[in-house]
Amino acid sequence: MSRLNVDLRLVEKYNVPGPRYTSYPPATHFTNQVPGEALREKIRECGASNRDLSLYFHLPFCRSLCWYCGCTTVITTRQDRSAVYLDYLARELELTTALLKPGRKVVQIHLGGGTPTFLLPGEIGALGELIRSHFTVADDVEASVEIDPRRLTHDHVSALRDAGFNRASVGVQDYDEDVQRAVHRLQSRQTTERAVHWLREAGFESLNIDLMYGLPFQTVESFERTLEEVLKLSPDRLAVFNYAHVPWLKPAQKRLREEMLPAPAIKLQLLKLTIEKLTSQGYVYIGMDHFVRENDEMALAQRQKTLQRNFQGYSTCGGADLHAFGMSAISQADGIYWQNHKELPAYYSMLDQRSQPVAKAYFLTEEDKLRRQTIMRLMCDLSLDFAEMSRSLNVDFKSHFASELASLADLEADGLVTRTSGGLEVTDLGRLLIRNIAMRFDAYLPAAREGRYSKTI
Repeated sequence: MSRLNVDLRLVEKYNVPGPRYTSYPPATHFTNQVPGEALREKIRECGASNRDLSLYFHLPFCRSLCWYCGCTTVITTRQDRSAVYLDYLARELELTTALLKPGRKVVQIHLGGGTPTFLLPGEIGALGELIRSHFTVADDVEASVEIDPRRLTHDHVSALRDAGFNRASVGVQDYDEDVQRAVHRLQSRQTTERAVHWLREAGFESLNIDLMYGLPFQTVESFERTLEEVLKLSPDRLAVFNYAHVPWLKPAQKRLREEMLPAPAIKLQLLKLTIEKLTSQGYVYIGMDHFVRENDEMALAQRQKTLQRNFQGYSTCGGADLHAFGMSAISQADGIYWQNHKELPAYYSMLDQRSQPVAKAYFLTEEDKLRRQTIMRLMCDLSLDFAEMSRSLNVDFKSHFASELASLADLEADGLVTRTSGGLEVTDLGRLLIRNIAMRFDAYLPAAREGRYSKTI
């Protein structure tokens, strides 16, 4: 990325609430008004296909709460709760696989949370056996797990590897001690380095490091030091997330007072620094949040314009149906989304009744599908080829989206996109504000978005 001089007037203009577009429409549009039997039949219909499968397991337990956290978690020190949860996951698997054609190949598995390694090593092994007893797992499956190094043991790593996991995402967020104290997450460099050593020693094929910008007391100088320390670990990927301050949804974030947080202009400089620093070290900036080495399959997918985006972020397995298990987990198949109950008692209660624990769902319209593909290609390719979009969507793209394309005039004037008769390209500056560009193609975005989405900067 070339050196940028960010105009503070642009920061003020574009620092507005907006979705992250892990789905379109975003999950805020899911409804509990979908009849259960209609949803079940739609899942069964999708389940009869031969498409590959991607599996996600939400493991919600954490021993302590990080105050920046926006995930759906259960804070507890009671270790026995994980065994109970595992039993309910088994029940959910039974109900779901009954709707799916046997033998469909699983090409991707992800354990998220919460803290997946809250599970005991033996429970991790049991979960691995549970997955393989219900699904046909590909020999080259991409099986990843989120790791909190603070309570990771060598036995956890061995159990994960024995269960077939080959990729790990290690949470760091920031090395600065003032930042760590402010967000209630103390984690030494030595703790992180030990986790990375164990994972590499066990033969994990890919290592991702999670960082976060926009946290209390972060400065450009302090975050640069964190980046330099993390680069010494030579991760294969980095996910550098924009802290989403939504205290109306996550009450613990009220502890992070506005005056403690970096100003929007500083946040943009933190992102700019991150892009410049990592790309100068040989990483490819995939787009929102993600950086990978040049030979990574994600970089290859972006070059070939086959990269996809779903509830886990960017993915190379875009043709797969996503089936997600556990409380709050969101699934996605052809034309439908459905989300499990976010509260553990409701999740357990539905499964006690031998009912799928679904709380909300959404059936996409044909127009939704057009806009979903447009937003996805924009966020994955950082460009739009009008002729290719017309072919893939089976519409005249320029005519169908004439008003949306016309609305890009101010983005072009501000240097976020460049337009030609045949398409548009996102500029280096536009990469910093990709959510704002995607929002122009969102038919549902309300005029007032406060209280629904985090701000884009």
